[in-house]
Amino acid sequence: MIRRLLVTAAAVGAIAGIGAVVAPSATAGPPYATCKDAAKDGRYNIPQNDTAYSPKLDRDGDGIACES
Repeated sequence: MIRRLLVTAAAVGAIAGIGAVVAPSATAGPPYATCKDAAKDGRYNIPQNDTAYSPKLDRDGDGIACES
């Protein structure tokens, strides 16, 4: 019974264009202008091989940007 209800609700939502996936509440995105912007996305300790990494965000030059 519960499974049928969930399937029906999902079908109705799909038809109505209501998605079950919630988009992240990000206010910024890579590349980040500042570590404050990265923090708004919950990004800290960004490694050098990450697309969000920028040398200007790496204060001590150790390959990790926006260290917490």
